[in-house]
Amino acid sequence: MSKVLVSDPIDQIGIDILSQVAQVDVKTGLSPDQLVQIIPDYDALMIRSGTRVTQEIIEAGTQLKIIGRAGVGVDNVDVPAATRRGILVVNSPEGNTIAAAEHALAMMLALSRHIPAANQSVKAGEWDRKSFTGVEVYKKTLGIVGLGKIGSHVAKVARAMEMRLLAYDPFLSSERAEQMGCHLVDLDLLLRESDYITLHLPKTPETQHMINAESLAKMKPTARIINCARGGIIDEEALAIALKEGKIAGAALDVYESEPLGESALRALGKEVILTPHLGASTEEAQVNVAIDVAEQIRDVLLGLPARSAVNIPGLRPDLLEKLRPYLQLAEILGNLISQLTGGRVESLNVRLQGELASNESQPVVVAALKGLLSTALQERVNYVNASIEAKERGIRVVETRDAAVIDYTGSLRLSASGPNGEHTVTGALLGDNEIRITNIDDFPINVPPSRHMLFTLHRDMPGIIGKLGSLLGSLNVNIASMQVGRKIVRGDAVMVLSLDDPLPDGILDEITQVPGIRDAYTVTLPTS
Repeated sequence: MSKVLVSDPIDQIGIDILSQVAQVDVKTGLSPDQLVQIIPDYDALMIRSGTRVTQEIIEAGTQLKIIGRAGVGVDNVDVPAATRRGILVVNSPEGNTIAAAEHALAMMLALSRHIPAANQSVKAGEWDRKSFTGVEVYKKTLGIVGLGKIGSHVAKVARAMEMRLLAYDPFLSSERAEQMGCHLVDLDLLLRESDYITLHLPKTPETQHMINAESLAKMKPTARIINCARGGIIDEEALAIALKEGKIAGAALDVYESEPLGESALRALGKEVILTPHLGASTEEAQVNVAIDVAEQIRDVLLGLPARSAVNIPGLRPDLLEKLRPYLQLAEILGNLISQLTGGRVESLNVRLQGELASNESQPVVVAALKGLLSTALQERVNYVNASIEAKERGIRVVETRDAAVIDYTGSLRLSASGPNGEHTVTGALLGDNEIRITNIDDFPINVPPSRHMLFTLHRDMPGIIGKLGSLLGSLNVNIASMQVGRKIVRGDAVMVLSLDDPLPDGILDEITQVPGIRDAYTVTLPTS
């Protein structure tokens, strides 16, 4: 039975879901050394923000198949290290969307009306209304940096409060921004014109200290900034100086470069700063949502099913995965097939998407083809997570091409692989009920379903070849399930594809190639699933 380690507190409903398929051990508050000691026993690890999954922990997790982060950000997981090991990393990109958006809005309003400081004043027995005169958000300009799901919800609510909305998002079209009531601008203009700025983007090398001394100097002296996204996007030292010198009016932070927040100049500031201890996802509803989402994904992966929200499988969004699933299976089978036909080191792979497939997202299909290509050599060590890395490390040059023209099938996939032993091509397509067909081998037209054991021959199209080969296999008690011949011209070269019920005995290929007219022969064993 699989074993799952839960190293941070999660809602009980997540534990219940995991318990359907695995032994679940809840051990919170582990030190890094303790985690390294016990992680080799586990197939899956479920965390929140408290556990930092380092390269050392990942390398110690020799049985790990998946790391699940019950939340959005995965900056506490060494994703590249997990990817190199073929370990899936999943998160819950939508589970705390509303919670995080509402916290950002609450911070904006609390900052505008000095609510935390006023609360403390009244509790201390004071009645000082003059010191807590605030400002309205009505008709003010809100700059939203990052219009993903959280930023979009902030925009929706802020628009209802009749704020003017600017947005900066280099991955979003102006048309889409306008649909959300936002005017898409560059970051410089957003900084200069906004009365409020709220950050909703991941922490990356590009976003590290995006808000720094130079950025803060561009802002209005009456501007206020909110960060409920990721610590490190704001240079906290520069922010403290800007606030102390009155260069901006206020800041509200829920996340920090180092958590828990240690010694910081921000602590010494007054009502112009609000600090909360990473509460963006801390609602009862959000904790239930992320626990369910991530636990279900871990359960599915342990059962051999795909995850909905893998952060290290490029391009595999849930909706796209469902749409492309039959083509991914086709790509993996063709990759496996061409690897065996090539019979050695592959130096380059050309993935050609044809017909309607050419209009789809290509990266998942390429990854599936690479997984199939490498699986003959690497077996279970290669998967959708690390296939691209494994191919790069082996010097395989991957070229992707598209051809929207429909020739024989509505959508088809063609792989060409070359290496020291020569070049081979295979083409496959999906029929009506997503039935996979191999439709071309080395430019010879065929139409056969893939099977577990297959024999391919290159031969001269001449009488007696089929009978001689059939007799030879019959003498070895090998049953032929189906056979098809593909040729370009009569009595020219041809290929023959046989689906076999049994694997060929060792050494039989030499006998096959000695049959007059047969020039070459290849055996292929495809996975059962």
